[in-house]
Amino acid sequence: MAAIRIAVVGMGKIARDQHLPSIAGNTEFELVASVSPRDPGVEGVANFKSLEALLADGPAIDAIALCTPPQVRYSLAAMALDKGLHVFLEKPPGATLAEVDALEAQAAQTGATLFAGWHSRFAAGVAPAKAWLADRRIDRVSIVWREDVRVWHPGQAWIWEPGGLGVFDPGINALSIATEILPEPFFLASATLSTPANRAAPIAADLAFRSASGTPITMDLDWRQTGPQSWDIVVDTDAGTLRLARGGAVLTLPEGSSEHDDAEYAGLYARFAALVRDGRSEVDTTPFTLVADAFLRGTRVSVAAFDD
Repeated sequence: MAAIRIAVVGMGKIARDQHLPSIAGNTEFELVASVSPRDPGVEGVANFKSLEALLADGPAIDAIALCTPPQVRYSLAAMALDKGLHVFLEKPPGATLAEVDALEAQAAQTGATLFAGWHSRFAAGVAPAKAWLADRRIDRVSIVWREDVRVWHPGQAWIWEPGGLGVFDPGINALSIATEILPEPFFLASATLSTPANRAAPIAADLAFRSASGTPITMDLDWRQTGPQSWDIVVDTDAGTLRLARGGAVLTLPEGSSEHDDAEYAGLYARFAALVRDGRSEVDTTPFTLVADAFLRGTRVSVAAFDD
């Protein structure tokens, strides 16, 4: 079969660190264009200042990967779907749940594939963790996701603006794993969102969830971590404790540990290719819903101004 001709829209850190290498390493795809008003793009690959310019004057494409900030993603995705193009949405899939629903309906009408990619679900430890927990009684869950925003998002003003999610930008990764591995759905009971006095989005959050059967799930998010970073999920069960560390790359069960290299985006692109070949979409908004509930129900407290 012919390779899927893809364009990367938005050439920031995540595109260069993850998307471009994953596309290059997957024979199902051929990178034929990029879109960025400022970045020069990839040597030997056509770059366009806007998606409109690419669609009007660029090479033929079959799909786009949207790596822009979420606040501008809807109009770009809708434009691509209107042309019958397949669309890969970086996480979070949009700025609001309603716009993602609208894109899903549009994809169904056009027959194009819409893929909301949750990269952390493709961490090596996630699938075996899900299988191990399937038949266990879950007693409690603790999620600690603490990182240094200055290291991972230097100078990215959009993350502090409405729709940028603040500390939930990494926090939603943890929720994408938890909603994948836990055998029961869960929902928010309470939350405290710590928001810098000069920002619109929180820098830290403490959340309490509970499952349908009453299992307590706590979540500690903080973007002010220095030194070692923490991306950990601990699940206490009737058969012992499961631990996922390093964002899902390290799985520890009562019988031992396993650690694997990062292959999250390789898994995402393999999944996207399969969906395109099968003519299907995959748009799970469950992690996004839990974040929206935190903003809806959480108590906001003002903390010291933050500048990076």
